Amino acid sequence: MALVLHAGSGNKNAFKALIAAEYSGVNVELVKDFQMGVSNHTPDFLKMNPIGKVSVLETTDGPVFESNAIARYVARMKADNPLYGSSLMEYSHIEQWIDFSTTEVDANIGKWLYPRLGFYPYVAVIEDTFITALKRALGALDTHLASNTYLVGHSVTLADIVMACNLYHGFTRIMTKSFTSEFPHVERYFWTMVNQLNMKKVVGDVNRQSLSHQFKTRLRHQRSKSPRMPRRKQRRRKPRRRPRSQSQLKKQRRKKRHQNQS
Repeated sequence: MALVLHAGSGNKNAFKALIAAEYSGVNVELVKDFQMGVSNHTPDFLKMNPIGKVSVLETTDGPVFESNAIARYVARMKADNPLYGSSLMEYSHIEQWIDFSTTEVDANIGKWLYPRLGFYPYVAVIEDTFITALKRALGALDTHLASNTYLVGHSVTLADIVMACNLYHGFTRIMTKSFTSEFPHVERYFWTMVNQLNMKKVVGDVNRQSLSHQFKTRLRHQRSKSPRMPRRKQRRRKPRRRPRSQSQLKKQRRKKRHQNQS
């Protein structure tokens, strides 16, 4: 039985396993006619992944879910796979960059992109927080890539496959040329990766897309509906009293004395 991957054909998380399969010479079949929101809610799918998340790999030994775990499984099917480096230290660094790309890059791109697509409420203040976190991550990645063509060693590893796939939505959906100009080494790295022969077999021609009119219209609509931070109430200042004249002060003193005597 060939390995069967349950996911949509354009799913960037499914790309990880399919690219790893190309590098490893492993046969992985993408299930036909997969419909997101339908196929992953069927009883058969929920037996493989109880929470219905995509993607899932069906094997003779049982299912595997979570895209990074699936990519690791596929890479491990080839003995001494160079995708895992040539030493314990390289293996550790590969795992290091896989974790980094997931928690620092992919997570922040998703938190920036998905509210703009309407999957979550859009809040401008919160969006700025995720953009700042993403820039911090890309800055660290850019520094590393300033003196390295690949993340680990001198050839493509599983870390590069996962990183390229996690950057995919950023470059093709939301990160403009002006945004990534701050990170020239990340820019060079991404386009180098997606033009590798084995990656191109899976992802095809990748183009940077500008924000569409429909996307901008949706975003304006979301901004008009987004909750705003409550304004602080300003205290009204009491009008300052004019200083009293000497004659007024004398009259006030006489009035108090008269009240005390009575």
